[in-house]
Amino acid sequence: MVRSRNSKRRNSGIDTLIGQGCEVTGKISCEANLRIEGSFNGEIESQGDITVGENAVARSNIQAREVVIAGKVYGDVATTGKLTITATGQMFGDVSASSLIIMEGGALSGTSTMSHPEPVSEKSKDIHSHYLQPEVS
Repeated sequence: MVRSRNSKRRNSGIDTLIGQGCEVTGKISCEANLRIEGSFNGEIESQGDITVGENAVARSNIQAREVVIAGKVYGDVATTGKLTITATGQMFGDVSASSLIIMEGGALSGTSTMSHPEPVSEKSKDIHSHYLQPEVS
């Protein structure tokens, strides 16, 4: 089976790593996936996925395709996909995502806004408007 470079990159998992014991301050703007195991202070914008490891601390606003928080994040998170807060994850900030998963033991201290990028069909509009009608006694 022959694979192109692009298919290898999509399946590689982690493209950039901030390792445990490392402290980084600044702005990261990338198309790749990023895993933080150390400490990061600044801004993150990624077309890929971001993972904040169990022992990691990110004092950062994060924009990415999908985000997994297993450590601590102090800042706002905006994803076009889903945000997952694991059992060890703690997030202190606001969330904007199309899907939000908080596992038992995980914590979110902030507000969440759910957005659905795909258009709503006419049938689902009818169903939703049905439930919004007042009950008649």
